[in-house]
Amino acid sequence: MKKVLLFAVVMMFSGQALAEDFFSNLFRFKGVKPMTDKLYKDSCGECHFAYQAGLLPKRSWEKMMLADQLSDHFGEVADLEEEDRIAIRDMLVADAADTSIYKRSMKIDRSIPENATPLRITETPYIKKKHKEMTDKYVKFNPKVKSLINCNTCHREIEKGIFDDDTVLIPNFGYWSEIE
Repeated sequence: MKKVLLFAVVMMFSGQALAEDFFSNLFRFKGVKPMTDKLYKDSCGECHFAYQAGLLPKRSWEKMMLADQLSDHFGEVADLEEEDRIAIRDMLVADAADTSIYKRSMKIDRSIPENATPLRITETPYIKKKHKEMTDKYVKFNPKVKSLINCNTCHREIEKGIFDDDTVLIPNFGYWSEIE
């Protein structure tokens, strides 16, 4: 209802062309903001998929990017120059789920209790809910997937920030929309 009212107000004051542009932009922010930061992609993407900032809230990225946290980054040492660490942290915080205008990021943020600071994307309530039907057959026992942390193995449009069900192709099984 609010979107309809907003659309009507924009139409009334701005003309049809501007209103149509505004309305079409509402759908442009459907998934999560794509990750374009070269430093982040080169540094973090060297070891794992460079996850979009909109998959966790600011407080999670702030904690994860602390120097002592990076010395034991999920069992690995993530060495970064101090200047790079701060630049990456600032970028992640700026585009985090709780500051995002992207629909899926907002859903992720709303699912996380205010007193929680998840460090694993797979532990957020929204992601858990979206993957509840992903049995071990599709993930753990699938040699091409192995774990939910390998998002880019199944999510074919992940680089664009798109996580829609119809873009999920599970290796050895096919498209999720056809499996369900």
